[in-house]
Amino acid sequence: MLELARQQVVDACRALRDRGLVVGTAGNVSVRVDDLVVISPSGVDYDEMSVADVGVHTLDGSPVEAALQPSSELPLHLAVYRSTEHRAIVHTHAPASTALSTVVDVVPPSHYYCALFGGPVRVAPYATYGSVELADGVVAALSERTAALMANHGAVLVGASLPAVMPQVEYLEYLCDVQLRAGAYGAPVRLLDEAQLAEVTERLASYGQEPSGT
Repeated sequence: MLELARQQVVDACRALRDRGLVVGTAGNVSVRVDDLVVISPSGVDYDEMSVADVGVHTLDGSPVEAALQPSSELPLHLAVYRSTEHRAIVHTHAPASTALSTVVDVVPPSHYYCALFGGPVRVAPYATYGSVELADGVVAALSERTAALMANHGAVLVGASLPAVMPQVEYLEYLCDVQLRAGAYGAPVRLLDEAQLAEVTERLASYGQEPSGT
């Protein structure tokens, strides 16, 4: 399980870079396996990153198998895992979500995709990266949500597995981009109410199907 999780982290980091959702070595990815956390290393080029570079740590941050320093956001990942049942975390510096994090406290429900994350996405107050203050703010912003923005910083998404979280990253970026474009138009943005979002949430619960394979 640990080796699979480490490979998933490498693949996710490269996918984020290829899709323009991180810049350089920014952003980080982790997976919880039982009481261990597999997390991307700090400052390693994603093209050069190997499975062996992805460290394994306990829930208190102690290294179990880590040749390199972990991401500077390890405290954030650990705080989320200690306070929730989530098993995967993706942190990005994607353009639209980062830009929107500088101007709003909550992403307005201008598109029903916000239902994918449990409701309007909150913005955690600004705090220095890697700090306990940032970790605490993100944990609070994620209450009953699977995504949060970090003011003047980026986005965090959480879920049951890395394959489940990764597609959500682009939905969040789309949601933020729509709001930015709508806000720039100059007219009041039409927002969805709680009843409309509840109806979408119910529909999304049974959305999707497997291809027939024929």
